[in-house]
Amino acid sequence: MFGAFLVIYLVTLIGNALIITIIFLDQSLHIPMYLFLQNLSVVEMSFSAAITPEMLVVLTTEKATISFGGCFAQMYFILLFGGTECFLLGAMAYDRFAAICHPLSYPVIMNKRVFLKLVMCSWISGIMVATVQTTWVFSFPYCGHREINHLFCETPPVLELACADTFLFEVYAFTGTILIVMVPFLLILLSYTRILFTILKMPSTTGRQKAFSTCASHLTSVTLFYGTASITYLQPKSRYSPDTKKLMSLAYTLLTPLLNPLIYSLRNKEMKRAVVKLWERKVALHTA
Repeated sequence: MFGAFLVIYLVTLIGNALIITIIFLDQSLHIPMYLFLQNLSVVEMSFSAAITPEMLVVLTTEKATISFGGCFAQMYFILLFGGTECFLLGAMAYDRFAAICHPLSYPVIMNKRVFLKLVMCSWISGIMVATVQTTWVFSFPYCGHREINHLFCETPPVLELACADTFLFEVYAFTGTILIVMVPFLLILLSYTRILFTILKMPSTTGRQKAFSTCASHLTSVTLFYGTASITYLQPKSRYSPDTKKLMSLAYTLLTPLLNPLIYSLRNKEMKRAVVKLWERKVALHTA
């Protein structure tokens, strides 16, 4: 498992770093769709960096330990980047909805100011979610055994060690997950339903294929991320076995950051064209 997780981590870092660099260097990609993608890659890299190195240590040590402060920090960043991604994916769905369903008024709907507001709201919302939830979880008294039956410090397994009534927190976690995870997911599904009907009305077969390709890649990533995250956080003290919880956590902490660069870059002609252009520029500089 260590070898597989290490490869996934390295591919995740390299893939997302390439997307960030390519979009930064190519001026033609400085439009909302790709700037949203650049922000998503920053989130995915950070999300993966907050989890995987500690997970690799756990896999190589019989009895891995983490300090109270270290556990707090890891949970905080997991919630920060996870929450930010929830809102960011919703903003990206709105961007695609505006571009496909209202192409003529798209430059007005998704201008620079709107783009900046959506990105800032996503990051601020992630910070607020992380601050409230992590502070609350670590305000509980912890006594008895201190063994977290998990690969990293995530809310559900840590909460199981609390020796206090956590009912109010569980109510908050349920309602919070509905607002932070389920509401954006439903809005994304509604956006893509409208997009689907618009695509079907397109006279051009090429246009339909391009739109389907863009939306299918986004929906694949979205379903995996929101599906597993909502199952994990809707019931922090659920009766799922520890192994099931670990698998669900791995789905959105390991697979989503890995799949996003592959889905968005390999299935996107503009990204491929930008890579070729940058490579040709590099070759020209070396041969000059």
